[in-house]
Amino acid sequence: MTVDIGLLVVVAVLVSCGVYLLMERSIVKMLLGLLLGGNGVNLLLVLAGGGAGNAPIIGSDGRIYDTDADPLAQAMILTAIVISMGLAAFVLGLAYRAFTATNTDDDVEDDPEDTKVGLRGEAESPLRDRTADPVTGRITRAGDQFGPANASEEP
Repeated sequence: MTVDIGLLVVVAVLVSCGVYLLMERSIVKMLLGLLLGGNGVNLLLVLAGGGAGNAPIIGSDGRIYDTDADPLAQAMILTAIVISMGLAAFVLGLAYRAFTATNTDDDVEDDPEDTKVGLRGEAESPLRDRTADPVTGRITRAGDQFGPANASEEP
């Protein structure tokens, strides 16, 4: 099987531009990056599906090609196109709703609660409960103090 290097370069450019746009803060730029990356992956699936071939229908006559075309790659690409169009419509609806609600640009801002979670210390970790030593953070022999003392006891 031969692969067209020029199309592989086009795939690489589409995916890399898509990833670059996905890292932006604007919702529209993120959507464009998602669409560019999706089109690059679709083109990669076309390349992976092989070269041109006869229609994969039993009973077709007039064979022009030596082999049959692979219908799986075509079906996956058609499904990906439908999903990406639905996703694009959904994200554009979200962007429009955000614009009408706030009348500002479409930049995604940092969530203040997420920033608080990132800055909190080890003592406030959700992995710690009352069984952890408050000084060292190690689990003590006190057991789980939220439930009954024994597993056989009923609450």
